[in-house]
This record gives sequence, structure tokens and C-alpha cells, in this order.
Amino acid sequence: MTETSYRQIPAFDTHGIVSVCDHASNHVPDGIELGVGSEVLEKHIARDIGAAGVVERMARRHGIPAHLGEVSRLVIDLHREEEVDGLIPTTSDGILIPGNIGADREGRIEKYYRPYHDALAAWLDEQDPQLILSIHSFTPELESKPGEERPWEIGLLYNEDDRAAQHAIRLFGELGVTVGDNEPYSGKLLNATMNRHAEAHGRPYCAIEIRNDLIANEAGQARYAAMIADVAGRVLSALASN
Repeated sequence: MTETSYRQIPAFDTHGIVSVCDHASNHVPDGIELGVGSEVLEKHIARDIGAAGVVERMARRHGIPAHLGEVSRLVIDLHREEEVDGLIPTTSDGILIPGNIGADREGRIEKYYRPYHDALAAWLDEQDPQLILSIHSFTPELESKPGEERPWEIGLLYNEDDRAAQHAIRLFGELGVTVGDNEPYSGKLLNATMNRHAEAHGRPYCAIEIRNDLIANEAGQARYAAMIADVAGRVLSALASN
């Protein structure tokens, strides 16, 4: 069976909202040797812990279809621009990835990166969404920065287009959620997929980072899927009324 770098989950009774999850998987395809132990593949540097579970529940229970990455970000980072050095990381959060030193960059781009983004572009054209949710998760503490607090439960990231993000920041705050405004990362610097597939096309979006200890189990994933779906629906209504 031919391996693909993405999968898609349809949804019934859709509401003009779709989700994208670049870092859903820690899968390393056959023939690629990263040179790290299996324990590394369970860390946040290999995938966004819990994010796939949230996205799957939003598709199956809340009518939000999804496009998910199917290769580990240590193989190739689908949420980076094609030309950047970190596309195939040789270190991540202080951990050496020796198998990526001298890796076949163009081969991985051709096999995994371009098919992912080509399929995403075609899917978005077909779906014609009114709102895109880009779902990621972040670790409460980076191993390379011990003691640095990351207190947010959810972060909203954006670059130039903050239409949807500002509504979402307000709505999550009204629910009592500790919300990061362009935290724990700035969308001015890290927004590759949404820059390409949302901002470049004038599509409103929310790039959402969820602290991964809150979605490490099924109960947490279900809670945040329901919360995000609810907020997304209200963001869509707010956008329509503007």
C-alpha cells in the first residue's frame, strides 16, 4: 500500500467550518531512519500530542471536516515554508535528530510535503469554508527552557488577518479560559500553513494552540473539541454580522 502524507475526515451536517491538523501523527515511514529511540517519538517534538483526537471528535461529533498530516514533524515539518532550514529538523527542543543530517530534502518534499499541501489546497477549494481552524498543541514546558512558564490553556495565533482570532480570544475568555494572544508562539513568525492556504486567499481562520496536558486523554479531547466547535460557530456568526 502506498503511504500518503495526509488523511481527510468527512463530516455530515457541515456548517462552513473545516479544520486542519498539520502535526497529527508521529508516523515515520519505512525507509526513513531518524536515529532516535522510540521514546522520542512519544514527545511533543514528534507530533502535537492530543491534537488529532480533538480534530477527529470535531469531525465526527460536531460536523467539522478535517485534513490531517500523516507523517511526523521530525520527518518533515508540514507547518513550515518549503525553503526554510527547519523543514527537516536536525535538532528539536534540544534533542539531536542525527538521521536528518544530510537527509534527502528534495525527496521528502516531493513525497510528503507537496502532496500534503496540494491535497489541502484542492480540498479547501472544494469545501469553500467560511472559517478554517488550524489545530495544534504545545507542551507546558520546553525541555530546552526549563522553568519557563507557559500558563495559557489555549493560544490564538495570527499574522496579518486577525478577524476571526480576535473574536475567538474574546469568546474563550468569556468561558474562563486562560487565552494567549499570539502566545505561546507568534503567528507573525510561525503561520506557514495558514499564510499559504488562508491569508493568501482571504479566508478567515483561527490558528489554535491547546496546552497538551489538557488533551492528553479522551476526556480532555472531547471537552476541548466541544468547546472549540462551540466557539467556532459563534466566531462564524460574529464574522457574518460584521
